Amino acid sequence: MPAREQGTAAKALKLSSGHEMPAVGLGVWRMDAPAIGGLIHSAIRAGYRHFDCAAKYQNEAEVGDALAEAFEIGLIKREDLFITTKLWNSDHCHVVEACKDSLKKLRLDYLDLYLIHFPVATKHTGIGTTASALSDNGVLDINTTVSLETTWHAMEDLVSMGLVRSIGISNYSILLTRDCLAYAKIKPAVNQIETHPYFQRDSLVKFCQKHGIRVTAHTPLGGSTANTELFGSVSCLDDHVIKSLAEKYGKTPAQLVLRWGLQRNTVVIPKTSKVERLEENLAVFNFDISSEDMEKIKALDRNYRSNQPAKFWGIDIYA
Repeated sequence: MPAREQGTAAKALKLSSGHEMPAVGLGVWRMDAPAIGGLIHSAIRAGYRHFDCAAKYQNEAEVGDALAEAFEIGLIKREDLFITTKLWNSDHCHVVEACKDSLKKLRLDYLDLYLIHFPVATKHTGIGTTASALSDNGVLDINTTVSLETTWHAMEDLVSMGLVRSIGISNYSILLTRDCLAYAKIKPAVNQIETHPYFQRDSLVKFCQKHGIRVTAHTPLGGSTANTELFGSVSCLDDHVIKSLAEKYGKTPAQLVLRWGLQRNTVVIPKTSKVERLEENLAVFNFDISSEDMEKIKALDRNYRSNQPAKFWGIDIYA
């Protein structure tokens, strides 16, 4: 899967592990289980080769069934897909077991990328159960007996065991990323973070890129309808500057924002449960946003995080 350049964005980006990661993927968060099979197959037919999963999403088994069927009917070969999943907070002391559980559910022999979902370990509730146990005061029950360094070294073991090709982090700040680089024998290939025009995080993005860590943008559209419903957040897709620029380029606001992410050399993993949006979100390699217009989008930054787990955890882990 060679990295093919078109305009100022590559269709695949090389990781520090030596493997390549498609620049546009499909996130499966909040996908309804009964619809996953059809969506995965439609996505493959549309050209998606990168799927972003997580134990926490509680749909790895359905994704696994869809992938197994796709392989069986000859729709795609395993080696042509890039599959990511993530270690949940409650399994930091059980990394190998959690990874094997995800592999079993996904019906795969190996993962292309395995991420630490959040830089926080919580009370263990059983492999793969992905609960967020709360203390009596309603605050997340954080496990203070295991360090992120210990968790990372267990992640490295997965590579030597052949279970995972690349390992990475998610929702890590600059300083936590710096620490990981200091103690890592295998440096993180990816940091998956929320970033979009309202939450650009240039310092973090540039720090990661300087040190050879690819940035994947989860919530690349600012959460759109999903985060508005879940967190009451505001989407950048409704911004008048985004709308006017999209009209200028003959694209939808979503396509413009995804293209902006690609031109920052980040990987984007938009989520959709609508088949008609699959092709739309991939049609972002046939135009370039001018430097002048990139600056206009840069000016929209509000340092606005749309994904707010504190709503459920009773604590702001980013504080």
